[in-house]
Amino acid sequence: MVSFPSMPVPWWRDNRKLGWLIQLAAGLFLLLAIALLLGNLERNLARAGLRLTLGWLNQPAGFDIAETLLPYRASDSYGRALLAGFVNTLRVVVSGLVLATALGVAVGAASFSGNPLLRGVTRVYVELVRNIPLLLQLVFWYFAVFLSLPSADQALQLPGMQLAKSGIYLFGADLVNGELVGGLRLSLELAALLTGLVIYSAAFIAEVVRGGIASVPLGQWEAAKSLGLKPLQILRLVVLPQALRVIIPGLNSQYISLAKNSSLAVAIGYPDLYAVAETTLNQTGRGIEVFLLLLVVYLMLDLVISVVMNAIDRLVRLQER
Repeated sequence: MVSFPSMPVPWWRDNRKLGWLIQLAAGLFLLLAIALLLGNLERNLARAGLRLTLGWLNQPAGFDIAETLLPYRASDSYGRALLAGFVNTLRVVVSGLVLATALGVAVGAASFSGNPLLRGVTRVYVELVRNIPLLLQLVFWYFAVFLSLPSADQALQLPGMQLAKSGIYLFGADLVNGELVGGLRLSLELAALLTGLVIYSAAFIAEVVRGGIASVPLGQWEAAKSLGLKPLQILRLVVLPQALRVIIPGLNSQYISLAKNSSLAVAIGYPDLYAVAETTLNQTGRGIEVFLLLLVVYLMLDLVISVVMNAIDRLVRLQER
């Protein structure tokens, strides 16, 4: 049988080459559009006698920040103030991700409980919380709940927690001269923000977890039961490891949403990055520079979350093979 040499495929018929060319063209078009927009912005600012600069970041800020993990004084620069606000944002985002994941996984798993009352409670929670705007929930938690707490000498006592108008105290606190001291103190603003973010985000995470668990074939449940495993063991050892491949991509988008939603802290007075940036804008009048900084910071924060979650997703899929 005579074989003929294969003819080279023309580039316009090679799907791989076409795909790279299309991506390259799209990237060049995007860069060109950004360059045109920046050039137009620079010309308009020049006509108004202004120019883009970040030199104002070294000027004294002149305003206080109510609470911050990073040491800060009013005499520090605007750059230091924005960094303190960013640290506050990270504090909320990291804590919120951990707490919302724990609550969301628990609620999502509970939706498969054999107890009809527990299943009903989880469905009501998910449907109710997801359909109320987050801003409204934050306002409710702050003004209707936390600002209604009693004074320190009449603080509500919960296991490992004391709630008073002066703050939320964890891991124990002592009453000294009418004020609670010791333990880990959370301001009412931080406590309300975390509570609202966690409860709201956990409702969406619960649906992601529920969908992932539902994707595991029924035969896996039955096989685990035949081995004598208890319901929690089945969920932890058999179902959740298989459901992760479906759950993790959904968690990625929910985590990014939580990071962005943290900017609503300004509504209840918590000094996160957005709140500090707003004060900076009012004092400096550098609206374009401030919003460009906000855009870059939130974009980088979301990209870091996405990169980490994609790495975890690849790790889980590799373990499955």
